[in-house]
Amino acid sequence: MKILALDLGKFKSVYCFGIDDQPPVYGKTATEGQSIHDLLVKLEPDRLVIEIGPSAGWVHDLAVALGLAVQTVNPNDERWHWKRVKEKSDRKDALKMYELSRRGDLPLMPMPDAHTRQWRSLIRYRSNLVDRRTMVKNSIRAIFQMQGMLLPKMDNAWTIQGLKQISRQANDKPPVDQLWRLQLHSELTCLQSLEQQIEQITAQLDALGKADRRVQRLQTAPCVGPRLSETVVAAIGDPRRFKNARQVGCYAGLTPRRWQSGNSDRQGHISRAGNRQLRKLLVEIGWIGVRNKTWMKNVYENVRRGSDKRKKVAIVAVARRLLVKLWAMLRDGTDWKDPDPQKAMTLAMATGG
Repeated sequence: MKILALDLGKFKSVYCFGIDDQPPVYGKTATEGQSIHDLLVKLEPDRLVIEIGPSAGWVHDLAVALGLAVQTVNPNDERWHWKRVKEKSDRKDALKMYELSRRGDLPLMPMPDAHTRQWRSLIRYRSNLVDRRTMVKNSIRAIFQMQGMLLPKMDNAWTIQGLKQISRQANDKPPVDQLWRLQLHSELTCLQSLEQQIEQITAQLDALGKADRRVQRLQTAPCVGPRLSETVVAAIGDPRRFKNARQVGCYAGLTPRRWQSGNSDRQGHISRAGNRQLRKLLVEIGWIGVRNKTWMKNVYENVRRGSDKRKKVAIVAVARRLLVKLWAMLRDGTDWKDPDPQKAMTLAMATGG
């Protein structure tokens, strides 16, 4: 079998190509469409191996269009860590992919279709815009603090009236002894631009969500809105690729690490592998569900066991349970069903919730 392992870089890519048991050969090519196409046509591999990354999507689609079998590597797998090696290079990356693929021991993950990849990218982009908006707001607070002035707490400073009061202090042509007003003017301009971008991206995501029955189905669950539902659907993709609930929790990095040796067997912190935005949203919605005394409140109190030290452990358990329930809804194609009231009451009485 002819195997081509391609380590994709920003400008150039290194490949390792081998046929059966013959020694592999190495080479380089530019990371752009025509060069990759010419390489695939020239070598005619039976299998292309690539690592998930910014360029992996279009390279995968190009190879599939040429009728090639493609394997995409999961970089979060433990076998892909380089912490204890003395030397790491693009050439060694390509060789590692080639050798593991040849032995059938490569940690694989499915490649989403082009629409899902762009959808995920848009979701991440909106999240980044929100983070940048928070940074700008913090910067504006810092400007006022350095002048001995304090803005209202929480979101009170960012209401229409609050922004009007802030803008009165801004000046695009301030005197030389009040240059902070120019800085404030610049930050307010950035804030206005970010608000417009977030509004535009949110409108597009809302339109995509309303047209997707899966997104609408997940929103029948308590406290689940458009942002979490679209993130779950885009991240999970085909729900039947997970065999059980534990695999779903592992995919989102919500399962604990485990250390076992001899008589020692203990669990550590969660792995934090996978989609960070998905974990963040699950935890946020978990807290909302706990405060609104939904079914999540019972799970939270049952795990917390009355100890404040177990609050983080409890909310992670809520987030994991929430993800599993949403995954089951996608897998079975069913809307949310409220838990048995009798069971919920029994659990609440047992946990003091």
